[in-house]
Amino acid sequence: MGRAQADGFRIVASAADADWAELVVFAVPDSAHATVCPPYFKAMTAATVAGFLHGFSLHFGLIAPPTSLGCALVAPKGPGTALRQRFLEGTGIPCLLAVRASPDHVARTTAIAHAWAHAIGCGRAGIVETSFKDEAETDLFGEQAVLCGGLIALIRAAYETLVEAGYPPLLAYTECCHEVKQIADLVCDRGIAAMADAISPTARFGALEASARLDDAALRAHMRSMLASIQDGSFASRLAADADAGNPKLRSFSEDLLKHPMEPIGERVRAMLPWLAQGKSGAVTTRIADKMSP
Repeated sequence: MGRAQADGFRIVASAADADWAELVVFAVPDSAHATVCPPYFKAMTAATVAGFLHGFSLHFGLIAPPTSLGCALVAPKGPGTALRQRFLEGTGIPCLLAVRASPDHVARTTAIAHAWAHAIGCGRAGIVETSFKDEAETDLFGEQAVLCGGLIALIRAAYETLVEAGYPPLLAYTECCHEVKQIADLVCDRGIAAMADAISPTARFGALEASARLDDAALRAHMRSMLASIQDGSFASRLAADADAGNPKLRSFSEDLLKHPMEPIGERVRAMLPWLAQGKSGAVTTRIADKMSP
């Protein structure tokens, strides 16, 4: 409550005040739901809708809202910073929307969920109706297979391959990490086929051969294994166990990322970007040919 007041919120309420709200949004990490949500559930009436940004904790049983309580999911498909920026620009980003409620509360819960989605700008882009189950499982799989896990593994492996072969670390970082955003933007804005059409014939032919080589039976087996681990709840159990132990695996992962030789190289690359280096004095000049140490 103190932080909310410091951030300028005029009305700051406790869990005991949740009985007057039409919608209570739990905008906290999944790992905090088991602690944060129950006191609110006790105070909320059947007229109040519990709002979630992700279906994980409800689908995998980390929390158990009363059956009389309508639950709504509005999951913007992008980070909160992008959601806010698009809203201020008068646009929005798409979201997934799901409702879990008793038959006599479905209509009202759905109406409040749509009002919430429109209020944060998602209605200006697109609202896709789904279920808590499908949102939770596909979101986890996308994070692990592509957006976070897969991307980190590909970037690091490619960077290390070039450096081990004797290429300058700065060049390796630029080619294998920095340019990811440019290609991702093309995919996001135009789609994969149009992205392939926008790159050079040389890059396109390389993509043809590389994608066929990388997408083999072993890769598909790893992806099926990750999906099965999500579907059967074992990933959720491992996550909960790590949280109960004080997040040693998460802390170790973060420490390993920070210690990787790529990090100082990335700082050098970002220092050359005017839109990131604004306010920093001095021009940045780097000779790519220099064999700098990571």
